Amino acid sequence: MKIRIDKNGGSGLKGWKNQKGGACQKYIKKLLIPAMVVLCAFMGFGQSALASEPGQTKDDKGAEVLAQYQEYRERLEAVEQRSQIERNGFQVVESQIFPIEIAGYGEVSLIPAFEEEYHRLALFFATEDGQIIYKTDQLETNNRVLGQMKQPDCDIAAVSFRDLNLDGRMDIILITACAGINGSDGEYKVGDVLFQSKKQAGFYRDYRIADKINRYGMNKSAEVITAFVRDGFSTEFLYTAATLKELLAKGLQIIPEQCNYRTFGKLGKLQVVPGTYRISNYDVFMIYLVSEQGDVLFRLQPMGDYDNLYALKGINCRDIDGDGLKDIVVLARYSYEGEDGQLVVESDYSVYYQRTGGFSLDTEIKDAYRCSDEVTMEELVEETRKYWGWSGKDTG
Repeated sequence: MKIRIDKNGGSGLKGWKNQKGGACQKYIKKLLIPAMVVLCAFMGFGQSALASEPGQTKDDKGAEVLAQYQEYRERLEAVEQRSQIERNGFQVVESQIFPIEIAGYGEVSLIPAFEEEYHRLALFFATEDGQIIYKTDQLETNNRVLGQMKQPDCDIAAVSFRDLNLDGRMDIILITACAGINGSDGEYKVGDVLFQSKKQAGFYRDYRIADKINRYGMNKSAEVITAFVRDGFSTEFLYTAATLKELLAKGLQIIPEQCNYRTFGKLGKLQVVPGTYRISNYDVFMIYLVSEQGDVLFRLQPMGDYDNLYALKGINCRDIDGDGLKDIVVLARYSYEGEDGQLVVESDYSVYYQRTGGFSLDTEIKDAYRCSDEVTMEELVEETRKYWGWSGKDTG
């Protein structure tokens, strides 16, 4: 995976010691356990997340997670020198060590490292002589699976240093690429922003910013995150607008040659409205199904994890699975950045099946049929119908 560093643009955990012996140890334990319960609840270690194994109660599982977290924190907090990172169970990502200016310290090294057992990412900031002046694991990528310590395998996809809040200090954009949860094959990106503190060495996060970055697909690149955080552009309205009028007012550009009315059985007559919204140098592609009164009833996001719509080849509304209801087939060319930083353009498709009260994205056909760059819409419709064991001659 190509890693990019861009210069355009927690908490300091020093000195906590686990004292031993006598009343002091008992007092610390008395304070620590309730605090751990509160902290784990904040991190998502709730009842629904603490699923018990056969023969294990929720209390047992909760105690196990708390013990794991306490042991992990002790190792993290024990790192006070650069040389202590790996001996405490963290694997340094050597290719991602970069210099950054920290107020009061000058240039220090940002050292990312994944904890070997739980796959949690920590960022260490070290001076030239190896002293760790700040460290944090309070990162969005560490909260992919709530309620457990172990997280999916992730790589660092991009690191960028930019002054996002225009305070004269370099902030950090961090994007990780994580493996699919529960054994799924798909890889997805997780974006995060760390703002450099004004009063002390360190960084802070705003979870609301990270939530919107990832909820509304603005985690594709450092440029998109910058456009959102620093410049005020956002794709949120693409997912929340209630009417076509609102979409147009906020910048959606309709693709008129593919915009048509279709009758979808009991759903009635709907306008199929494909459109794009440009943020930074990316075109985000969406399709809306709009009532005759102009209300957005359904929204489709066929672009998936691609970075950009390169060209829309066609939208076809036909029955694909043989249930007598019109489905929606989308064929387009999308672009993304390859492993060596080059622009990659490829054709891909999506099938949305009409179901009671809405549409459902196909998750099976692509395992059996991958389209080529030369495929036509007619060929695609025929191939997808073959998957369901039939062929129809309707024109849609």
